[in-house]
Amino acid sequence: MRNFIFTLLLTMAVTCQLVAQRDCTSFEYEQQKLQADPSLKNKINNLESFIQRNLTSPSNIAGKPHAGSVITIPVVVHILYNKSQENISDEKVFSQIKVLNESFRRLSADTVNTPEWFKGIAADCGIEFKLAISDPERRSTTGIIRKYTPVTKWGIDDEVKSSARTGADPWDTQNYLNIWVCNLDRVAGYSSFPGGPEAEDGIVIAYNVFGKNSRTGYEQGKTAVHEIGHWLGLRHIWGDGYCGDDWVDDTPKQGNFTPGCPIGIRPSCSNGTKGDMYMNYMDLTLDACINLFTEGQKERVRTLFEEGGARYTIVSSYALLAPTNNEPRPTEEPPLSGDHKIYPNPATAEIILDLSYDIRWIGQPIRVTNVQGQSVMQATVNSKIVKLDISRLKPGLYFLMTKKDDGATIKQKFIKM
Repeated sequence: MRNFIFTLLLTMAVTCQLVAQRDCTSFEYEQQKLQADPSLKNKINNLESFIQRNLTSPSNIAGKPHAGSVITIPVVVHILYNKSQENISDEKVFSQIKVLNESFRRLSADTVNTPEWFKGIAADCGIEFKLAISDPERRSTTGIIRKYTPVTKWGIDDEVKSSARTGADPWDTQNYLNIWVCNLDRVAGYSSFPGGPEAEDGIVIAYNVFGKNSRTGYEQGKTAVHEIGHWLGLRHIWGDGYCGDDWVDDTPKQGNFTPGCPIGIRPSCSNGTKGDMYMNYMDLTLDACINLFTEGQKERVRTLFEEGGARYTIVSSYALLAPTNNEPRPTEEPPLSGDHKIYPNPATAEIILDLSYDIRWIGQPIRVTNVQGQSVMQATVNSKIVKLDISRLKPGLYFLMTKKDDGATIKQKFIKM
């Protein structure tokens, strides 16, 4: 009975995770991908074998400085917005890049808060981030892409990474770290994992925790630091299980995630007088109390950039080289309205259905009925702007109807003169 009660309490704690502290669902995301494609397990196992071989090589000794070899990762930020407040400023993006560089280079002012007993293994990872200056066609770019979307909230199903679902397709994931910023539903962020599907590679962050912001507990922009840690192969500090394994030797065993912003020594899992490393970026502690990666974590992520590693190609990316294509990048104007429009109405020969706010209508059937409910015309949405020839219809009142895959419907009346 005691074991049952303990298991129940642990399950409740994990269930409450999204409410109690930093909302990261990267582990759940990974499990979904593994369930959908069991072959990914072999890729992850092979990658882990690669990491362990490189960690045990003489050139990779824990505590070794990175010897001036700084890895620079090119970044493209896709901002998906439905409401104006979700269309975050360039300055907020710049602030996030600054936070990433300070955190991965151990330059943040709050590193003074690292406990003395952990300072000896706190690491400058030798990793920096820069916004891309060349797009995949080698045209000039700021590395910041903005796109209106009719979607009001996104989940962890990767639809935000698909233009066909009114999200944004990733740029070449072998050469860019793709970051999607959007209105995430109930979570702060999630990340793909090394070895996962290339077309879905990158991290997704809620717009209200991206960069320096005003959301209490997330105001320092460290959610992206945490998620990029996952993108670089780091697990949660507690190993996503009670006293689990995060595959890093110098992080102490830990019973579970750490909510809030604690102080002092918090022992668990017989981890001795030093206790939990809840100030590690890979815990779920709030921003004000996380301030380090360890030497072991540094060595783990840096192996991914060695030849044969999952992030090796990004080291020689063209994204930070001067553009060679003088063509201007295409721009996409947001629709004037976040809804469909039908015009002219009344009409004599043609009506136009404007669906430019949501390309997911393309491919859906259209049916026109008279007031008796009889079908008098059928068509298919084949573009954002649909033109229907109604010249053969008798004068009178008609109804145009269509339905989208997600259940959304349009039923609009019009008058044929």
